[in-house]
Amino acid sequence: MSTYTARLAALRDQLARQQLDGFVVPLTDEHMSEYVGAYAQRLAWLTGFQGSAGTAVVLPAEAAIFIDGRYTLQVREQVSADDWQFVGVPDTSVADWLGGHAAHGARIGYDAWLHTRAWVDEATHALAAVGATLVPVDTNPVDAIWPDRPAPSDAKLAVHDEVHAGRSSADKRAAVADWLTEQKADAVVLAALESIAWLLNVRGGDVSRTPVALSYAVVNADGTADLYVAPEKMTDAVAQHLGNAVRVHDRRDFAPALSQFAGKRVAIDPTLSVAAIPLAIEAGGGTVVPLRDPTVIPRARKNPVEQAGHRAASLRDGAALTRFLRWISIEAPKGGQTELSAAAKLEEFRRATGVLKDLSFDAISATGPHGAIPHYHVTEESSLPIRPGELYLIDSGGQYDDGTTDVTRVVPIGTPTAEMRDRFTRVLKGHIALATAVFPRGTTGAQLDALARLPLWQAGLDFAHGTGHGVGSYLSVHEGPARIAKPSYPGSGPAEPLLAGMILSNEPGYYKAGEYGIRIENLLLVEERSIAGGEAVMLGFETLTLAPIDRDLIDPALLSSDELSWLNAYHARVAAALSDLLAGEERDWLLARCAPIGLA
Repeated sequence: MSTYTARLAALRDQLARQQLDGFVVPLTDEHMSEYVGAYAQRLAWLTGFQGSAGTAVVLPAEAAIFIDGRYTLQVREQVSADDWQFVGVPDTSVADWLGGHAAHGARIGYDAWLHTRAWVDEATHALAAVGATLVPVDTNPVDAIWPDRPAPSDAKLAVHDEVHAGRSSADKRAAVADWLTEQKADAVVLAALESIAWLLNVRGGDVSRTPVALSYAVVNADGTADLYVAPEKMTDAVAQHLGNAVRVHDRRDFAPALSQFAGKRVAIDPTLSVAAIPLAIEAGGGTVVPLRDPTVIPRARKNPVEQAGHRAASLRDGAALTRFLRWISIEAPKGGQTELSAAAKLEEFRRATGVLKDLSFDAISATGPHGAIPHYHVTEESSLPIRPGELYLIDSGGQYDDGTTDVTRVVPIGTPTAEMRDRFTRVLKGHIALATAVFPRGTTGAQLDALARLPLWQAGLDFAHGTGHGVGSYLSVHEGPARIAKPSYPGSGPAEPLLAGMILSNEPGYYKAGEYGIRIENLLLVEERSIAGGEAVMLGFETLTLAPIDRDLIDPALLSSDELSWLNAYHARVAAALSDLLAGEERDWLLARCAPIGLA
């Protein structure tokens, strides 16, 4: 019996002890985070799945794992089909599946600290239709059988200086207080870790690759705030920075404090808060007002200081990536390099900047067939040698005090095939179409998504992930609320207008299962555009990322003159910006790779 088969059996035994006929295991934490600490990696521990999004449902005689199109291949590599059914979302929701598989009279458990209230309502309704019941648990049954479950991180909080933040915490809290007054609310509960970090101008080390601290915050209508965080995380510098207007409490006191809002109106973002929070407030006599977290839009719209910081981060990060691209182009054809060794070398180049705080996510270092897995996670067991004739894809980024980067490049190891060049050039055409888009204020990312797909669609091709996601300012590499994706794409949420100051990725791709993957990713800053004679307020994009796009994979015959002009102008800009940061053979290589390409 495999380790994961044994764990599934142990969970079923535990469910029987807790008088449950099923349990739902999401990949999240008490803050509805996308990236979670090791202590909250219940889905990976139970199933072996290493992706960053998914849910499992365990019933007495069957079990299912729910994943979106990014993980269709990965889940089959990492999870046993003998134990688990693979179910695609959004085609089938967890609630709908439960409604079709739970037995009449079944008690299906869930942890109210790991699901939104909307999910609880949806699942409750689906189960009620078949005479089953959704039951909150006092003890998470996965935790009960996880003997060596890691403890939550005890990393210290750190001050995020105003020289990088661009606004003081007092100013941000005053704006939230004004918002509360407008909404006729007494307080707002912030559960999203990025929101708390942004509001208080602090950063942490509790989640791998994301500089946040496990905490909750309550902001009051007078501009004061209550921060709930483990005492051992506090430092004198952070206490002095927060000042008297931010009262600090033990994180364990947060749940009991929710009963103290009797007679008060408390705002909560229903999409970013777990069900346990509003339920506790209502049980204590408070009134929950479902409203969007008031920090979400200000956090997404980078101020001028944050924009300047990201440009500086992009410059040094681009130089590090360029050094790596030269290295891999020379070393990989010799043999001896692997997915892991290449990722380690890129991290080495980034750390050589002297200011890297962390990676922004575990690098997707993928050669050959692994490149066809959009969110592939390389491990000691899975790492492949990088061989001639393959495409090597590297999706990576860095965390710096002044910005968070995310960039993808593809390198041919040897001579690429005509098909590889065709597919790469079509992806490039889509990338350019999005980068050069001009659109009226109020346009959503969903409306722009087709621009990046059209050159692929024209060849009967597509890709099964979003085209772009928001990026934080020394925060999460995936930041809402805006994104560029099909409306039906998992996690898309309501259509969100793009606003000046937002930073989003531009990353169309193509994936041939079992053979190779292609993705070209730069980060874009939404900016206002003035058009002579125009009448509407228009927006466009500034491309922030600076690194060569592999010229050996480009078929100039497929590019229009305008597309070729964009590519040559981009490469001229890359060469001018990075040449002073490189020297000798590295600089010569950069200039050669950025030389103009003529029409075929």
